[in-house]
Amino acid sequence: MAVLTKPKTSRKRATAGRASLKKAGKHNPTKDIAASYNNYKVFNGQQYSGMKVGATHKWFYDKGEWKETKITPDLWRISFSVTKRRAGKAPKGSGAPVGTGYHWYIVAHQIVKKLNANDYTTDLIGLKYKLSHMRATKKSWNIKTPTQRNHLIAFLKEWLSQLENGSVPFDVEYDGKNYKGEAVPIPGTCEGKICHMFDITMNDEHVGIMRLLKHGWKLDQIKDQKLVDAIGNDISSKHK
Repeated sequence: MAVLTKPKTSRKRATAGRASLKKAGKHNPTKDIAASYNNYKVFNGQQYSGMKVGATHKWFYDKGEWKETKITPDLWRISFSVTKRRAGKAPKGSGAPVGTGYHWYIVAHQIVKKLNANDYTTDLIGLKYKLSHMRATKKSWNIKTPTQRNHLIAFLKEWLSQLENGSVPFDVEYDGKNYKGEAVPIPGTCEGKICHMFDITMNDEHVGIMRLLKHGWKLDQIKDQKLVDAIGNDISSKHK
């Protein structure tokens, strides 16, 4: 029977190793994190700074105030005010400085189901598009209102084009059940004619946003990975 033993390390080598680690640790990790956040990056030819594309934040929202007013049979005016708190702690020196502001435009599905006379479940799934930001050291937004409007128009036109002409139908038989729906490419996630993210409606119900990652397809709202793979593969075969 073979017996694995821990290789012996000389005292001289161990001492040298600790000295090397100590020397390597003299750099400032806080400075490195801040530099990484502020460094310019490139995504699909677009230069940007801040959080790296593909990274994820998780937040908890305090008890907030949502107000809504019905203005047509199908249209409501809404407002929502709340403090959101990071799940966990931000690494020291990371992220935007205190005082930084952001102006987002949100396009989302809100799925609501009534539980009783006073309570509803609410799921919000969609996109938020950055129109502008305000640096902590400034007193104005980095982009003027007319330019913000032009950027929003371009985003909405692309989204409308995908809704009208870009949706990909899928029809999958899995575990004795039929799953039929459509996948709408998400603006900004396509390289040529190949897209890596889709808004998924299945069996006449919105189920979430499907992403193509390095290790395969991902759809948070469906836990059965084999079903997710079957849907993703069917979409890939038709989306060319």
